Amino acid sequence: MAVFAQEVKPEATEDWSHQPPVVTPADKRHAPSDAIVLFSTAQDLNKWEHPDSSAVKWAVNGNELTIVPKAKDIRTKQAFGSIQLHIEWKTPDPKENKGRNNMGNSGVLFMGLYELQIYESYQYRERIYYNGQAGSIYKQYAPLANASLPPQTWQTFDVVFEAPEFNADQSLKTPAYITVFQNGILIQNHVAIKGPMVYAGYPRYVCHAAKLPLLLQEHGSKVSFRNIWVREL
Repeated sequence: MAVFAQEVKPEATEDWSHQPPVVTPADKRHAPSDAIVLFSTAQDLNKWEHPDSSAVKWAVNGNELTIVPKAKDIRTKQAFGSIQLHIEWKTPDPKENKGRNNMGNSGVLFMGLYELQIYESYQYRERIYYNGQAGSIYKQYAPLANASLPPQTWQTFDVVFEAPEFNADQSLKTPAYITVFQNGILIQNHVAIKGPMVYAGYPRYVCHAAKLPLLLQEHGSKVSFRNIWVREL
């Protein structure tokens, strides 16, 4: 005997419980209407500081923020947990770089701990281990594809970062997860971050605050940034 699904009226599956907020999407000149703009003009420098809490010594030219070598990392004054991040960056003329370690080398460290690598990786012109090239989760995951553009070309990262959660006894409950699009190409697909970035050895989680500053790394190369905004999730 055939079994037929019980007849259900269309309105039985309609959800009217929560109206999603209206958000005006980003365009070339503006961030989304609910975004926190972290850098658009020189006036936004007051949203950043060096790790010793001193004023930012990186260079600003119009809407561009450029690393000054040896001026140290910068971090946001505001702390964040899970976020959507948009950031545009470009590596300098390769003639300005010296050696593999400084080939457009920088990074975005979520919560100051979990690094998404910036590097001059166009067509593997400068070789580096694959989990250290642009778009890698540094020393953890190589990108799914090399979507890098030539040096001195503006590139984009669009990221969904999910902060880790810890139990009451400070053990790890849920790892951090990250999804990354580079120049519109999916390069990290909801990967579980193994722990904070380490150069030597293996990462491991240590309990930390639910929100921490976003950090941009200074690694001796004059990488530039513009149009940085986040949406808290």
